[in-house]
Amino acid sequence: MTSTWLPVKTGPHPQADRMAVAAFVCGLLGTLVLNVFFGPCAVLFGVLALFRGTIRRLRAWLGLGFGVLDLALVVVLAQADGTLSWHL
Repeated sequence: MTSTWLPVKTGPHPQADRMAVAAFVCGLLGTLVLNVFFGPCAVLFGVLALFRGTIRRLRAWLGLGFGVLDLALVVVLAQADGTLSWHL
């Protein structure tokens, strides 16, 4: 049995594609835990991925949106109970 090489669909900058995925993962994690840390990371990775021309634009935009949601969640929860994080 021979193995065939399947080309991976990436853009001109594969690092930008990885940043888009990292932005999405950080944004999702930030809604659950450590939103003070993961929110800004998601925003930063999302902006950098879009700026560098990723082909995974939807993931970058979702990561950016989740990062902004994380930061808004920090503000709302800090006003409600005076803490910077929340738990279930």
